[in-house]
Amino acid sequence: MLASFLLSLREGLEAALIIGIVLAALRKTNRAGLSPFVWRGLAAAVATSLVAGLVLTWLGAEFEGRAEQIFEGSTMLAAAILLTWMIFWMRRQAVNQQKNLEAGISQAAQQDNHWALFGLSFFAVGREGLELVLFLVATKLTIGTLQTTLGALLGLLTAILLGWGLFASSKRLRLGQFFLIINILLVFFAAGLLAHGIHEFNEAGIIPSIIEHIWDLNPILNEKQPVGQMLTALFGYNANPSLTESLAYLAYFLGLGILWKTMVRKTTLSQTT
Repeated sequence: MLASFLLSLREGLEAALIIGIVLAALRKTNRAGLSPFVWRGLAAAVATSLVAGLVLTWLGAEFEGRAEQIFEGSTMLAAAILLTWMIFWMRRQAVNQQKNLEAGISQAAQQDNHWALFGLSFFAVGREGLELVLFLVATKLTIGTLQTTLGALLGLLTAILLGWGLFASSKRLRLGQFFLIINILLVFFAAGLLAHGIHEFNEAGIIPSIIEHIWDLNPILNEKQPVGQMLTALFGYNANPSLTESLAYLAYFLGLGILWKTMVRKTTLSQTT
C-alpha cells in the first residue's frame, strides 16, 4: 500500500503542478477563458490512462502458467527501468521545466490556439498517467489489487490537495527536498521490482537461478507476515532469493551509482565552463 501511495503521490503531484502552472500562466496573460480546454485535456488524459490500465490488467488475467510469469516479469522489469529513467530525467529537466512550459502556454494563448492548450495538458498529464498505470500494474503483482488501489487513491487525493494548496495560498512546500525523499524510496522500490522480475523469469526458466536459494530468512523475518509483506512491497525483500535475483539487486545499485556520478560530473563541468 505504501509503495502505490508514494508512486501515486509523486506522479499525481507532478501532474497537479503542471496543471497549476498552466492555469496560473493563463491568468497571468489574461486568458483565463481558455481554461476549459486545459481541463478537457486533463480529462482526456485521465480517461486514456484508465483505459490503458484496464487493458494491461485484462492482458495479465488472460495469461496462465509460464506465459503469466513472463508477462509479470516483463511488466516488473519495464516498470523498474521506466521508474529509474523518470527519476533521472526529472532531475535534469527540473531547472528549466517551468520556464519552458510557461513559454509554450504563452505562445498558445496569444494565438488563441485551443488545441495547443488541450494537447499540452493532455500529453503532459497523460505521460504521468501512463507511467503511473504501468507502475501500479507492476505493484499489484507484488502486493495485490486491494492494497494497490487503496494506496493509489490515497496518493492521488493527497497530490490533489497538495497541488491545490500550493497554488491557492502563499505557502510553498520545499518541493526539491520533498521529491528527493520520495525518489530515494522509489529507487529502492525500482530495485525490488527488478529483483521480482528476475524471480519471475527464474520460475519461467528464462533466466537460470544458478543457486535457487542462497539463504532463507523466513524463520527470522517471514515475507508472508505484515512486516515482511511491507518490506517486500516497498524494497523488494525476498527471504529466500536466488543467486541471479540477488546479483540483479546489487547490480542495479552499482549501475545507479555510476550513472549518478557521471551526471554529477557533467553538471559540475557545465557549471564551471
